[in-house]
Amino acid sequence: MFGSCVPPVSARINAFLWALIFLTTFGLCSELKVRVRLADGQITEEVLEADSEKDSITLEFKQEDGTLITFVADFKQHVKIFRALILGELERGQSQYQALCFISRLNHNELIPSESMARLRQKNPQSIRTAEERRGLEQLTMNVAVNLSQAWQLSSHIHNMCSEARETIYTRERDIKHWLERGVEGSMFEILPQSVDVVPVLLSCRSTRDLWQPCSCSYSLRLEWYPCLLKYCRNRDTTGKGSPYKCGIKSCSKGYQFTYYVPHKQLCLWDEET
Repeated sequence: MFGSCVPPVSARINAFLWALIFLTTFGLCSELKVRVRLADGQITEEVLEADSEKDSITLEFKQEDGTLITFVADFKQHVKIFRALILGELERGQSQYQALCFISRLNHNELIPSESMARLRQKNPQSIRTAEERRGLEQLTMNVAVNLSQAWQLSSHIHNMCSEARETIYTRERDIKHWLERGVEGSMFEILPQSVDVVPVLLSCRSTRDLWQPCSCSYSLRLEWYPCLLKYCRNRDTTGKGSPYKCGIKSCSKGYQFTYYVPHKQLCLWDEET
C-alpha cells in the first residue's frame, strides 16, 4: 500500500562507495559551532572549520563591539594568519571598517591536527565552553609590511584572508629570516620605521595626541577557545600491557598583542589612554 522510502541495497552500497571515494580523494572538511564566553562576560559563537585536504583550520568569531576576528592555521606551510575587521568610527572620519592582517610562523603542537579537528563533535551544542588552560599573552612586534601580490609564497590562504587589508599586512623580521632561508622572494617584505630611522622619535599611539602623527600602534585579541592538544588514554590487555588511544581534546585560550607602525594615529583610534 505504501511505497518504500528505503533505496535498494545496491543503491545504498553505491552511495557509500561514492562517499568513501570522496573522503579518500578530497579529504575531510567539517564545521563546528561552539558557544564561548569572552573575557568581558559576553557569549559569542565560534565557528571552527577544518579542511584535511588543505591541511588547515579556520576559527572565526565576532566580538561584542562588532569586530570580526578570523584565524587560520596553515599546517602545510607552517603559517598562521590573524585578521581583524574593525568597525570604523565614522564620526571621527574613519572608513566603515578597517582591516588588519598579521602573519607569523605556526609552531609545532600549537593546535591539534586538521584531520583530528575535522572529526570533532560535541554532545551538547548549547553548552557554554570555557578553556581548560588559559595561556599567557604573546607579544609580537610586527615591524615588516607584506606585499599581498607576492604573499602566496608564504601561504595560499593569505590572498583571500587579507585582500581587504592590502596596505595593512604585517609580519615579524625574525620570521622573514626563516622564510628567506626557504627561498621566498625578499622583495615582498618592507621593513617599517622603528624608534630611530625615518621617524626620529616614534611614540606609542596611546601617548600621541596629534591624529596625523606617525606612531607605534598596539592591537590585542584573544582566541577564547580552541583545541590545542589531543588527550590519550591507555587500554590494558589481559597481560597488563597498555596501548594508547585518542580519547579527547584539551582546550586552550590564548591572547596576542601586535605592535606595528602606522603613518598616523587616525589608523589606531582604539589605542588611546582611558
